[in-house]
Amino acid sequence: MTCTMLILFWVKDELSYDKFHPNYKNIYQVIANRDFKNQIFTDRNMVLPLASSLQAAYPQIKNAVVTTYDEIHVLANGETKLAKSGYTVSDRFFEMFSWKYLKGDPSSAIKDPSSIILTESAAKAFFGNADPINKILRVDNDYNLKVSAIIADPPGNSTFQFDFIKPFDYSDENTKRSMNQWVNSSWMVYIQPQPGTSLTLLTKNINELKKQHDPNDNVSTYFLFPMSKWRLYSDFKDGKNTGGMIEYVRLFSIIAIIILLTACVNFMNLSTARSEKRAKEVGIRKTLGSEKRQLVFQFFLESMILVLIAFIFSLIAIYFLLPAFNLLVDKKLTLNIFEPLFWAGAFVIILCTGIIAGSYPALYLSSFNPVKTLKGTFLAGRKAALPRHVLVVAQFVVSILLISATIIVFRQIQYVKNRKMGYNPNNLITIPSSPVVDKNYVAIKDELLKTGMIQSVTRTGSPITQIQWRSGPPDWNGKPTDAMLIISCMSTDVDFTKTMGIKMIEGKDFSGLPIDSSSVILNKAAVEAMNLRNPMGMELRYGTKKYYVIGISDNVVMASPFEPVDPMMIFFNSYYSAAVSLRLKDGVQPQKVLPSIEALYKKYNPAFPFKYGFVDQEFSKKFLTEDLISKITNIFAGLAIFICCIGLAGLASFTIEKRFREIGIRKVLGATIQQVLMLISKQFLKLALIAFVIAIPLTWWLMSNWLDKYIYRITISIWLFAGVGALILLLTLVVVGLNTLRAAMSNPVTSLRSE
Repeated sequence: MTCTMLILFWVKDELSYDKFHPNYKNIYQVIANRDFKNQIFTDRNMVLPLASSLQAAYPQIKNAVVTTYDEIHVLANGETKLAKSGYTVSDRFFEMFSWKYLKGDPSSAIKDPSSIILTESAAKAFFGNADPINKILRVDNDYNLKVSAIIADPPGNSTFQFDFIKPFDYSDENTKRSMNQWVNSSWMVYIQPQPGTSLTLLTKNINELKKQHDPNDNVSTYFLFPMSKWRLYSDFKDGKNTGGMIEYVRLFSIIAIIILLTACVNFMNLSTARSEKRAKEVGIRKTLGSEKRQLVFQFFLESMILVLIAFIFSLIAIYFLLPAFNLLVDKKLTLNIFEPLFWAGAFVIILCTGIIAGSYPALYLSSFNPVKTLKGTFLAGRKAALPRHVLVVAQFVVSILLISATIIVFRQIQYVKNRKMGYNPNNLITIPSSPVVDKNYVAIKDELLKTGMIQSVTRTGSPITQIQWRSGPPDWNGKPTDAMLIISCMSTDVDFTKTMGIKMIEGKDFSGLPIDSSSVILNKAAVEAMNLRNPMGMELRYGTKKYYVIGISDNVVMASPFEPVDPMMIFFNSYYSAAVSLRLKDGVQPQKVLPSIEALYKKYNPAFPFKYGFVDQEFSKKFLTEDLISKITNIFAGLAIFICCIGLAGLASFTIEKRFREIGIRKVLGATIQQVLMLISKQFLKLALIAFVIAIPLTWWLMSNWLDKYIYRITISIWLFAGVGALILLLTLVVVGLNTLRAAMSNPVTSLRSE
C-alpha cells in the first residue's frame, strides 16, 4: 500500500501540471511543423513580431504573449552575485498566466523596460528580509534593472520555472531589428483566444498572417498546442504528437494497481491457508443460526480492519520515505492529510482493497458445510484450489515481466551510453562565456595553457552537448531543386577538434583569421544528406555570403543520444561564444587545476561568479528520464519478487497443511525428505512454467513496443528470458523447499496421532 500511494502521489503531481492557472483550458502555444523532405521537424521557435501582429490583426485573440527561452543572467546586488534563470516576456504575460502576487503589481511593472520582477526566494537571496521594492540589480555587469514586484515561487508542477521575469526593451537596437524580421525564429509564442473562438479558423488565420509576412516559407505549417498537453504529450515524431510523459503515467498507474492487487492475492492465499483452523468456527456459527450473509459480513469486516491498520502504518512509512522518494523522482511531493482529495482517495483505496482482498476468503469460508466441518470430514476438493493457482500464476507473470523489463531497460540505456559519441567527453571542462571573457579570450587561453595542466582550449557558440542553432540548407552548384533538409549549425574558434577529441576524416580544423573567415567544416552526416561526392573546397552559399569547405569531421552526438546525428555545418567565429572548453592533460586531477582556473577567471571576469561543468556529467543528464525509469522498475521488480515469494509461501503453507497427514503416512512407509520435497515442489514448478509460457510473449510484445521508439536499440535475446526463468524456478524451489522442509522433518507421529 505504501508503494502504491507513493506512485499515485507522483501520478497526481504529473496530472496536475499547470492546472493552477485559471486560464488553463484556454491557453495555447503556437508551434510549427517544418517539412524538410527528409524529416518533419516540430519547432516551437517563432519570430518575435508574431505575437503583437496576431494581437493587432485578430480581435478573437484575447491575449498574445511572446517569451524568450529560459535565460541565465548574473544578477548582482553589491557583492552578492548570483546566476539566476528567468524569462524576458511581453506585456500581457501576467494577464495570460496567473501567479501569486506578494508585493507590487507585476501587470503594470512588466510594461516598464527598466523593471524586473523577482520570485520570493530570489528576492531573499539578494536582499534578505529587507524590502526589495525599488532596489537596483546589476544584470551581467552590463545594465541596471529596478525591482518592481515580488511574486511567489512557481509551484513544482508548473511548466514555467524561473527566478525572475523581465520585460522586452523595444528601444534596444537588437530588439528593434528582430521586430522587423520574419525569418529569424528564436522565441516562444502563446495565445489565449476569446471564449467561443473557432480554433480551426484561428489556426488558418495564423498561417495566413505568417505567409503574408514571409512568402518564401514553403515548409512551415502552424498549429495550436493546448496547455493541457504541454507536460504529458510533448513528444512529436514526423509532425505527429506521439505522447510523452503520459506513457510513464499510465505505466506507473498500472504498476501501482498491480502491486496492490498482488498484495491482495497474498492476503487471499494466506487467509485460505488458515481455512482448516477456521472451518470448525464456521460450522459452530452456522449451527447456532448464523446466516451466510452474516459470516460474509464478518470476514469482510475483518479484511477492512486489517486494511485500515495497514493504511495507518502506510501513512507513517510514507512520512519517513517521502524525502527519499522526492530525491529519486526529483519532485517536491508532500503528504497533506488536511486535503479533502487525499481522504477521498484514501477512502477509495481502503474500500477497494478491503473488498478485493476479503472477497474470496469471505465467500470461500462462509460456504463451508457445517456438518462436514464439525465431523472433521470437510475436504475442499481440487476445484477449490484452482483460483489460488490462477492467482499465483498471475503473480509469477507479473514478476517475470518486471524482472525482464528491468534488465531490458538497463541494457538499452547502457547500449546507448556506450554508443560512439564522436568526441571524448572525459577530462573535458566547460565554462559559460560572457562578453568580458570573449574580449580577454586570447589572454585567458594563453595563461591557461601556461599552467602546464591543460592540453588545449577552445570556445564555441553553444556547449558540445547542445544544438541551439538550426537552419535550412545552403545553396551549392548542382543542388537539387527539392533538396530541403534541416542543418544543425555551430560556431567555434581554433583548436575545436583538438579540444573536443573529434576525428577529422578529411581536411583540417580552423587555423584562425583571416583565412578562416569564410571557411566551414561539414560533418559526415551533412555530406551524406546533401549527397556530395567531392565536398572538399566546394562553395556553399547563404544569400550573398560564400563559404568554402575546408574539412569533413566525424559525426558527433550533440542532441539526443537516442537519435541519428543531424547534418551539421561548423563555422569559424572568433568574436562571440557561449562556452569555453578546456581539455585537461592525461593524469591531471580536476581538483588540482580548478583553483587556478577560478583565480584566472576572477582576474579577467570579476563581475561574474565562476561556474564550470564536466562534459561527461552534462552528457549523462540526457539519460535522466531513462535512468529514473530504470531505478523505479528496479524497485518494482524487487517488490514484485518479494510479494510473489510471500504469496508462494502462503500457497505452500496451505498445500502442506492440507497434505500434512499424507506426508506423515509417506514417511512411515519409507519416503525420504528429498522425495517429500519433490512431491510438494513439482506442482509449484508447474505453476512457474505456466507463468513463464504466458509471460514470455507478453513481455516480448510490451518491451518491443517500448524499444520501437528508439532508433538505436538492442534486440531482445531469448537467453534473457532463459535467465529470468531460471531465477524464478530457483526462487520457487527455495521458498517452497523451506516451507516443505519443516513438515518433511517433523515426526510423523504428530500428524497421525488422531488416526
